[in-house]
Amino acid sequence: MNAGILSQIPLSVRFMLLSALAFSLMSACVKLVSADGIPVLEIIAARALVSLGLSYIDVKRKGISMWGHNRKLLLARGAIGTLALFCVYYSLITLPLAEATLLQYLHPMFTALLAFIFLGERVLHSTKVCITLSILGLLVMVLPGLGVDQQAALPWASIGIALLGALGSSIAYVIVRRLSNIEDVSVIILYFPLIALPLSIFLLGSDFVMPNFEGLLLLLFVGVFTQVGQVGLTKAMQSESAGKAAGYAYVQVIFAMLFGWIIFSELPSIWSWIGGSIIMIGALVNVLWKR
Repeated sequence: MNAGILSQIPLSVRFMLLSALAFSLMSACVKLVSADGIPVLEIIAARALVSLGLSYIDVKRKGISMWGHNRKLLLARGAIGTLALFCVYYSLITLPLAEATLLQYLHPMFTALLAFIFLGERVLHSTKVCITLSILGLLVMVLPGLGVDQQAALPWASIGIALLGALGSSIAYVIVRRLSNIEDVSVIILYFPLIALPLSIFLLGSDFVMPNFEGLLLLLFVGVFTQVGQVGLTKAMQSESAGKAAGYAYVQVIFAMLFGWIIFSELPSIWSWIGGSIIMIGALVNVLWKR
């Protein structure tokens, strides 16, 4: 019976749900391992090390060159992605899990604007609605910090860094869209850890902290869940029903709320519920309007 129900769910949707769950578990592991005093850059280095090994195996399995064709753009994608990841991880550590995840879902707004400026893509009516609702939802989420409800206020610095992370992710995504016409997806994925590992080690310097056994496991899981999430997302987007599957990516916010409540005893404030709902509606309008 369960197998019959599962078979009725499109494969692309199943991959997208798997991706959302994996990325949520990755976020929870980042927050847990940071509690042991592991610096953000060390977490990024550990994730990059695991991802580099898995991505290299994938490229070799396909029998293609790992260096790609447009190396300047690939290097830029890796560097910008690394800086964006630092911002994302910092926001995960310093904000409640649900709020940090919600702020990352402002990236469709940034992506649409960047694609309009650099790729000449037309801004659709659905995207205009998404941008308007994203800004409105963000304003509602930061209202407590303006004196409306100080008990529910979020740190301004963390909000700013989370927004930089969403912007950086959007820049990386626009670069990936340009690269996707000339590069294999495995090469694009490989270049991120190829740049992130040496860059994060260099910036980490002497701040390295030797993790205990539990910390090592969590760092390993950060890399593994990231890779599972990326593979699930790529498989979902390769499907004919990618547009339908994309709407299910926002289940990640629900997973984040559940893990935040169960693991970290975090309950979003009413302002986060309202603002987050507005952001989610905007994002879903952008995905589903075309259908």
